[in-house]
Amino acid sequence: MEIFTLEFFYDLLYIMFLVGLVVFIALYFVDAGYGKMRTDNWGPSMNNKVGWFLMEAPVFLVVLYLYFKSLPMYGGITKNVPYWVFFLIFEFHYFQRSFIFPFLLKGKGKMPLVIMALSVMWNLINGYLQGYWLFHLAPQYYPNLYTTDWLTTPQFIIGTVIFFTGWIINMHSDHVIRHLRKPGDTNHYLPKKGLYKYVTSANYFGEITEWLGFAILTWSFAGLLFFWFSCCNLVPRSNAIYKKYEEEFPDEFDRKKLKRIIPFIY
Repeated sequence: MEIFTLEFFYDLLYIMFLVGLVVFIALYFVDAGYGKMRTDNWGPSMNNKVGWFLMEAPVFLVVLYLYFKSLPMYGGITKNVPYWVFFLIFEFHYFQRSFIFPFLLKGKGKMPLVIMALSVMWNLINGYLQGYWLFHLAPQYYPNLYTTDWLTTPQFIIGTVIFFTGWIINMHSDHVIRHLRKPGDTNHYLPKKGLYKYVTSANYFGEITEWLGFAILTWSFAGLLFFWFSCCNLVPRSNAIYKKYEEEFPDEFDRKKLKRIIPFIY
């Protein structure tokens, strides 16, 4: 008897939507203790680069596994190009986040073990939800959904443009942050290039834009969950970063122009 039925899948999605809401509310009261917000109150820590690798790689590997596991079931779904494109787009992001981004980080920052563990848990669940929907449930229950014609739908075209726009914003914003300081400099600076002219968390804006695009291009509740959960995590965190910059750079901080994460809005 199959445990991971379509009904169970949707039940799990609903549960995770509620978990996201709890996370959203909680993070307005408790700062997640990594990066700029790291404190010793979060317990033992590990090397930041290793932590990022360990928490991002699982989702890459889970989706990779689910994709290749599905091939014999449907006579090779790579023949149906949209599945192959979904796979490449998703893994494109997570290859960079797992195997490139961690090793571009500068300094000797630390990451609390509990933050790393919670992130691994979410990434395993999310990777399974995305991969299971796209490569197992959709071909089984909706075989006529993601045909080759899907590549010419407004959802796919608009979603793909939004996804890669978000990716470019995210990559450029990370680049700005990494190059705020010259070698040997330990001072802190307020980022001002790119979208940092408008928001204090331009990198987060890029990331939620990516997953909005993914939700649209797959037109799925699983993709919507990813976008929702990204917002529930990153929007409150952008508020904490905004307040930290406001305290740290009172003379440079422009309250009238700078928003937290969405230019001109919030």
